[in-house]
Amino acid sequence: MAGARLLPPALTLKQFLRRQQVLQLYRRILQAIRRVPTEADRHYLKEWAREEFKKNKDAIDE
Repeated sequence: MAGARLLPPALTLKQFLRRQQVLQLYRRILQAIRRVPTEADRHYLKEWAREEFKKNKDAIDE
């Protein structure tokens, strides 16, 4: 079974709800960025948001 992968552990209800809140926040940030008038600023802010969320992906401190 060299190609078998273990499934990630199931989320608790609290973790699931927090994940939903984080995803909602990310969507709201992207929606706000769409209203920025200049393309260069939109691109910069979108990359910034993406990197910040990636950087804090494994954060557990609420």
